[in-house]
Amino acid sequence: MSVPMEPSVQATFTATLVDEWARSGMTDAVICPGSRSTPLALALLARDDLRLHVRLDERGAGFFALGLGLGSGRPALVCTTSGTAAAELHAAVVEAHHAGVPLLACTADRPPELQDVGAPQTIDQAHLFGRAVRWFADPGVPDDAGRTGWRPLAARAYAEALEGPGGPGPVHLNLAFRDPLVGSAGPLPARGAVGSVHPLRALPVELPPDIRHWAGRRGVVVAGDGCGPRSPVLGLAERLGWPVLADPRSGCRVPRPVVVGAADAFLRDPVVAEALLPEVVVVLGAPWASKSIAGWLRTAAAAGAEVVAVDPWWRWRDPDHVVGALYRADPAQWLGSVIADLTSGAEGPVGSAGGPWLGHWAEAEQAAQRAIDDALRDERGRSGGGLCEPGLARSLLPMLPDGARVLVSSSMPVRDLESFAPALERPPGVFANRGANGIDGVCSTALGLAATGTAPVVGLVGDLAFLHDVSALARAPGTRSGSSCTLVVVDNGGGGIFSFLPQAAALDEQDFDLLFGTPQLPRVVDVAGGFGIDVADVHGETGLAAALERFVGRSDLAVVRASVPSRSENVAVHGRIFDAVGHAVRAVVGLR
Repeated sequence: MSVPMEPSVQATFTATLVDEWARSGMTDAVICPGSRSTPLALALLARDDLRLHVRLDERGAGFFALGLGLGSGRPALVCTTSGTAAAELHAAVVEAHHAGVPLLACTADRPPELQDVGAPQTIDQAHLFGRAVRWFADPGVPDDAGRTGWRPLAARAYAEALEGPGGPGPVHLNLAFRDPLVGSAGPLPARGAVGSVHPLRALPVELPPDIRHWAGRRGVVVAGDGCGPRSPVLGLAERLGWPVLADPRSGCRVPRPVVVGAADAFLRDPVVAEALLPEVVVVLGAPWASKSIAGWLRTAAAAGAEVVAVDPWWRWRDPDHVVGALYRADPAQWLGSVIADLTSGAEGPVGSAGGPWLGHWAEAEQAAQRAIDDALRDERGRSGGGLCEPGLARSLLPMLPDGARVLVSSSMPVRDLESFAPALERPPGVFANRGANGIDGVCSTALGLAATGTAPVVGLVGDLAFLHDVSALARAPGTRSGSSCTLVVVDNGGGGIFSFLPQAAALDEQDFDLLFGTPQLPRVVDVAGGFGIDVADVHGETGLAAALERFVGRSDLAVVRASVPSRSENVAVHGRIFDAVGHAVRAVVGLR
């Protein structure tokens, strides 16, 4: 039987923060077990309008909260105790910072009298995450004299995470509490207006000074995550007769005459890449992972191409230094203004729609897609019907039910989706931790994305990414989340991406495996089974389809191990496919 709790200023303080966050729009909170964070944990538990997710490991909890933010567009709260528990959030905070994902990181702390005296679980937590947060606050141990500032503190933290001047991202509140940590909340301070900031999309839209000269020039639109709604992106391309190089995360890889999905595959061919150099490039959203597209854009810029980018938060996501002008605007609004300016007084397409420029791209796309299918058919024959990594990336998305979401690991899986995922009329939403581009917390992020409850989630991860975040699979007895997450683990016995790098040729096989390949002893199916999770072990497309049919949307958590060829054979498979694509595209565009 629980013992009645005494009224507490700390309990009132935390209840006020949580009340303000809930009415601002927060729906989810992630809690890690710990003593010092008790006042905040109890305040969260007391709310019927919040979904609570208890996670054992703080590092995974941070990425779980990041997945919630990815899926909902709202900051989720992650609550930890003090000491190294707080430090464990750093990787997720860094990813949220670079990816622009809203997140509220609340770390409990010891009071001032326990600092620098050897108290347990006490470290310096002030500015623990450095410059990787949008805002930091350390309000000190709460007292009644400061109660008028409690709601403004919560309102600002939420607003800074969601729509501050640096764009969505993480906010860190370091909250010191004294014993006794258990208490009941008294009357809360009166509610005022919900805190907010002036929305950025109200800014005036600036256009390139020579935008009317775009009509009739050879241009491309490079669309990545955050490019804006599909309609204006395709609308601009259709008006100008330009191809859209559509990253799967853009939502624009649909079967339309202007859409190019195989650009990564055929721009690897130097002759094709040279023939298709543009005069104008419009970059929308995050860059592709593809090195071939990045290299092609560098060549185009060096040849004098005009490269412009659009970003609502003034982020120069331009590691190759090719962007000549960055326009700070909402992409949809900017695109609408461009289309209106280009077509004022005109009827129909104003560019080279239907002309040779778009025609070359359309022919290249069709030839590349046929070549990929033919090459994969040959690979299935070579392996006796087994899966390969490009084939898995090609077949996965069409197998998923309408509305499903995909969280793809930022290693070989995201690159394979870029290279081989087909255009679909209703493509699933594709997400990835591409802010810092690590494999940290991929399973946890997928589970957090699923926990929004809006759609079943499939995580496409490698075996090392799976084992790296295996604590994400830990659940309390009887836990049922009400969501569905299926982790498809591509098992090639180690870090497959390293086999494509110069290290693979420079070192002998034993040294390479020791430092880079790093094959692991635990078997994926045994690890997953040990957590009491539904497991399937598949070797071909038929088995993969059956496993997805069995688990996606039906099981709250399942693991599908996909057996694929060795890492060295995977390099050879990619080489054969890319060679076939280059040969086919050269032939159709008259470059052979």
